[in-house]
Amino acid sequence: MPEGKIVKNRVHLDVRVGTGLVGEERLAALEAECARLIPLGAVRGQLLLADGENESCLNMQDVEGNEFCLD
Repeated sequence: MPEGKIVKNRVHLDVRVGTGLVGEERLAALEAECARLIPLGAVRGQLLLADGENESCLNMQDVEGNEFCLD
């Protein structure tokens, strides 16, 4: 649709790429998947670093502006 985003996504996907990984190993897996998706039209968003409760994840958008996370 040509209109800009005006409401939240009805569905938010978490794409599991770093399952079982922590620290630098997890960040490397997230970055590798991000690099693979960008040429396919995805847009990189904010990297959220681990905070002691949650592991790191990377927000992204697909070609239509729908948000998803590499987790």
